[in-house]
Amino acid sequence: MGMTMTQKILAAHAGLESVQAGQLIEADLSLVLGNDITSPVAIHEMEKMKTEGVFDKDKIALVLDHFVPNKDIKSAQHCKCVREFACRHEISNYFDVGEMGIEHALLPEKGLTVAGDVIIGADSHTCTYGALGAFSTGVGSTDMAAGMATGKAWFKVPSAIKFNLTGKPAKWISGKDIILHIIGMIGVDGALYKSMEFVGDGIQYLSMDDRFTIANMAIEGGGKNGIFPVDEKCEAYMKEHSMRPYKIYEADADAVYDEEYTIDLSALKPTIAFPHLPENTKTIDEVGEIKIDQVVIGSCTNGRLDDLRIAAEVMKGKKAAKGVRVIVIPATQKIYLEAMEEGLLKTFIEAGAIVSTPTCGPCLGGYMGILAEKERCISTTNRNFVGRMGHVESEIYLASPAVAAASAITGRISSPDEC
Repeated sequence: MGMTMTQKILAAHAGLESVQAGQLIEADLSLVLGNDITSPVAIHEMEKMKTEGVFDKDKIALVLDHFVPNKDIKSAQHCKCVREFACRHEISNYFDVGEMGIEHALLPEKGLTVAGDVIIGADSHTCTYGALGAFSTGVGSTDMAAGMATGKAWFKVPSAIKFNLTGKPAKWISGKDIILHIIGMIGVDGALYKSMEFVGDGIQYLSMDDRFTIANMAIEGGGKNGIFPVDEKCEAYMKEHSMRPYKIYEADADAVYDEEYTIDLSALKPTIAFPHLPENTKTIDEVGEIKIDQVVIGSCTNGRLDDLRIAAEVMKGKKAAKGVRVIVIPATQKIYLEAMEEGLLKTFIEAGAIVSTPTCGPCLGGYMGILAEKERCISTTNRNFVGRMGHVESEIYLASPAVAAASAITGRISSPDEC
């Protein structure tokens, strides 16, 4: 019986010739990730273990990104805890104010994630790195603690679903539209504890930023991880950003999949997830008249440079609708600087938007864009649960940067073709 990409990576890191779905294994870790919310819990748990130190100071990444710069005393205390731990253990990859970014955009940019890695992170969107042909998945803070101490983690080997992406997407169709379409099709538990493996000739038309977006939201379909094959575009990205060696794994021809879906990218339309689940999707022609109060363009899902370029293309020379608050959040300091040098930030500000320091802020209802009762927000973030971005009676609509930018101009959920 053949193995999928994910199964081959896990077998290699477990020192086994082969593995099969449902098997329990212990695997060596390439990287352990934590942020300012999850790391303090892991640090306190690790202290209970009475270990002498971390397994490898170069294979741990601590990123302060959720409430940074600190919004209150509690968040300041959390960051102080992480800061002191990083100093005490001489953690190489510690990112604080001025050099930080949203973790899942920052780590690939810094070259810390490459093909063939096994990565755990105490954040559910750690599955982002599957865009580079790595196995990456979110874990709890206790598992993070064990990973930092031992460099190992146990896994139940996941079965897989194959998504065959074919055709060339139209101008405004992005990775966000693709993954929202898939989640709308399979539901938020359609890939529960399964590997979502993306293949097909349509991948050649997807930028790396598109692929990061798709892999990032695998968890919203219930997936254990999302993963793409490594092609020339992916290798070029890794060679540009990293000096680390990488290893390419390919699925066997006789690999077993629980299900297979074929998606014609050329047939997709801009897709929006309505409250209060990512599976509650409608295409732009099904939306109707929905006025909005706020727009958020950013997050670990859609705060990369391509996302900002698309949003700026839609907004250039236009003004945000009266009464609509538009918040743009570049995902890292490097992206912020590049966007500034390209004039994208000028476009946003002239359109009436504000540009924030890199932060997860509004995505999780942290700060920098909390919603009041009855307010509606269209956002390029990844979750639209009840109360996710503020009041329990607020509403979140998930969309691509193009649709979010167009909606900022019209004041209602709109297609970029309307601008």
